[in-house]
Amino acid sequence: MTTIADLEKVLTDLRHTGDIEASAIVSRDGLLMASDIHESVHAETFAAMSATMLGAAETAVAELKKGIPDRLIIESKKGKVITTGAGPKALLVVLTSPEAGLGLILVEMERATDKLKGML
Repeated sequence: MTTIADLEKVLTDLRHTGDIEASAIVSRDGLLMASDIHESVHAETFAAMSATMLGAAETAVAELKKGIPDRLIIESKKGKVITTGAGPKALLVVLTSPEAGLGLILVEMERATDKLKGML
């Protein structure tokens, strides 16, 4: 049985990647399952909005008959938010610094989602 500590370990390992400032595991309907987010951020709102954005992207891409998106990347001058599926029940969301290179982060996110798929 997967515990909150198991999920938090996945997020802690991600933090060591570098350039990842925060992360969360979110149910597909937007409920926060585990997080490694600064106290200044309302984690439940962040979780709900991340799931909503990915759901909207999936709907838009499906309407265009282009399949299901692998991930959603939002870039701003202050950082990047990357949301990806972690199996049929969950999402993995990370917040990076603005200058973060996506290569290593995407590889580490894929490893983390593989672990989560086995847990959830």
